[in-house]
Amino acid sequence: MKLSKVLKSTLLAATLLIGANTFAQDKMMKAETKMVGGAEMYPTKDIIANAVNSKDHTTLVAAVKAADLVKTLQGEGPFTVFAPTNMAFEKLPKGTVETLLMTENKATLQKVLTYHVVAGKYSAKDIIKAIKMGKGKAEFTTVADEKLTAMVTNGKVQLKDVAGNISTVTIADVNQSNGVIHVVDTVILPMK
Repeated sequence: MKLSKVLKSTLLAATLLIGANTFAQDKMMKAETKMVGGAEMYPTKDIIANAVNSKDHTTLVAAVKAADLVKTLQGEGPFTVFAPTNMAFEKLPKGTVETLLMTENKATLQKVLTYHVVAGKYSAKDIIKAIKMGKGKAEFTTVADEKLTAMVTNGKVQLKDVAGNISTVTIADVNQSNGVIHVVDTVILPMK
């Protein structure tokens, strides 16, 4: 009889412990996810697996597919991706996106997209630290092998491309299994 009570107590304690641990993990996972484009971005998924769910990044996803960069961005990384929204692509001159998506312009599209990617995982905190160390500016070399300048203006991280165009980070630190995404409001462009 006593053994039965001990087993029941042990089983109850184990069940409560497992339940509490699962709740804590669920809560932690919930805290680490961010909403982007109406979808939850999971830090356990890769950049592409998350991006395809964002309603705000359908143009970027189509461009990544057209440029044959899906496997690259599903790779181990880590990558820091400055992800332009659909509205960012709409700011480009009329017809630009359609032209870039043409098969014959694949190399140009790849260069534009890889200009939004930096090798390594740089959180907003890392970028701001680099800006402070650079006395107001930090240069990053993109996967396109061109420079991108980061700065803080009115409390927001901004990026300046080689042509002087400015893009603002609107959602920072969207963690991925193979890096981090920072959502930006303007497409940045490499040298031609």
